[in-house]
Amino acid sequence: MKKIISHWSIRDNPTRPIAEAIADAKGAGFDGIELAIAPEGPLSVTTDQKTIEQYRKEADRQKCVVETLASGMSWGASPTHHDESMRRKSVQLHKDALQRAAWLGVETMLYVPGAVNIPWNTEYKPVRYDQAVKWAKEAIKQLADTAEKTGVVLGVENVWNGMFYSPLEFAAVIDEINSPKVQIYFDAGNVLGYHQYPPHWIEILGKRISRVHIKDFKSSVGNLSGFCDLLQGDVPWKETMAALRKIGYDKTIVAEMMPYDDTLLERTSKSLDKILAM
Repeated sequence: MKKIISHWSIRDNPTRPIAEAIADAKGAGFDGIELAIAPEGPLSVTTDQKTIEQYRKEADRQKCVVETLASGMSWGASPTHHDESMRRKSVQLHKDALQRAAWLGVETMLYVPGAVNIPWNTEYKPVRYDQAVKWAKEAIKQLADTAEKTGVVLGVENVWNGMFYSPLEFAAVIDEINSPKVQIYFDAGNVLGYHQYPPHWIEILGKRISRVHIKDFKSSVGNLSGFCDLLQGDVPWKETMAALRKIGYDKTIVAEMMPYDDTLLERTSKSLDKILAM
């Protein structure tokens, strides 16, 4: 498996120049970086093809693995928002992002499928669950067409969004979409927040998993403050790694650690080495 750090874990993200972010990742001992796309910044939904291709050349020059792209744009423009214009905006943002993911030459783009509730955004009006799922599926189906045209997998992530908190439901949604370019971006740390067991999710989701994010979480805290350094929480790492190997997963393991501090990359790099060796 490949040892990767999230762009969101890098100093001064998302404004730090891409070449410097890549250098930061390599300098800390990671095989590569998962770059992130946003509405604005050095890698955005309006960045031109030539610039993005230069980013790929720079990553190759630094011998840096860049196989995935992350989008957190659904938190600001939810595909399950009550406002139809916001839902349309979200889909268009992610269509544009998928095109840029293709120019960058990545395999998978992380995608947040919307939200029933956003715990850190009190202005987001809760969406009734059945309606949110309906809108989420509609958006994924639209994006599936773009994913198939661009050749980039849309990696739907399990996140703290009030939706898809069962691996059975999550698997059923992916199966219903029935596209080879719509798979799951599994986050092992996120499931602890709703009292689940990561290895069981991995066993149930199986080959639907395209890529993997990791973070750690203290169940005794139980809220957003429970996220913590790798190996300092309650994720059963040995069993989680065994489950990934059992389903034949051998691709990127992306550590998504926030907020940044001056020793974050060094600490995370050392801990991820220990996890990968389990």
